[in-house]
Amino acid sequence: MSWYGPDGQQVYYEDTGQGDTVVLMPGWGSSVVDLNRLRDALAYGFRVIAVDLPGSGRSQPQPRHYPPTYYLDDAWLLLGLLDELHVEVAHLVGFSDGGEEALLMAALHPSRALSVLTWGAAGHIVASPEALDGLANLLTDPPDELKPLAAYLAEHYGVDQARIMARSWAEAMSAVIEAGGDVSRSRASGITCPALLIAGTYDPFCPPALVREMADALPRGTYLEAGGGHDIHLSHARWLASTIVDWLSDH
Repeated sequence: MSWYGPDGQQVYYEDTGQGDTVVLMPGWGSSVVDLNRLRDALAYGFRVIAVDLPGSGRSQPQPRHYPPTYYLDDAWLLLGLLDELHVEVAHLVGFSDGGEEALLMAALHPSRALSVLTWGAAGHIVASPEALDGLANLLTDPPDELKPLAAYLAEHYGVDQARIMARSWAEAMSAVIEAGGDVSRSRASGITCPALLIAGTYDPFCPPALVREMADALPRGTYLEAGGGHDIHLSHARWLASTIVDWLSDH
């Protein structure tokens, strides 16, 4: 168990294996534990630094009050972790918000990225007012498609804490969308490393068209579509692990 940062703001990470470094980032609210199957697939041949995003998993603060600038804030913090660990270059791999951070880190510091691989991320956030309201009230009256997430958050954080983090996150997302929705899309031309963006065919949060648009905007971007929805690492675990290992091995 390892930590980076000051008390109250510490980021939890696990550093295992040897070889080219892979920074592995789960999505909002989830933990590195949820990517254990993928970590096992990467164990032979790569050094894997698996990081809980700030406010998620075991990283602090909890509950987190998300500012509208949290994507950029977290990207700089994660780059600081690489400095702390003396990692000059790394493959940046992430799911959902972890994928958004991977793209943004590569845009902010192109020389640090060997490659980028994401699923459920597009460099741009879109959501209807109804979807945002569903997120804000996730622990009170979740829509059917979000009930598994609500149950996960309640189990791992407790209902009261999960309610605070979900409402704050929804408010931050609303602010991002009101400002145009950009996370890293406007910086796409500066992401010069090879990049593979994977979309779930039926992903309600990050639709394939949006992911393809970001992949096409990247100088060395590749788009790949899988069946399933947002949580491809759950629905297509074996396929995703094989795809990621092959991609990283080739780059």
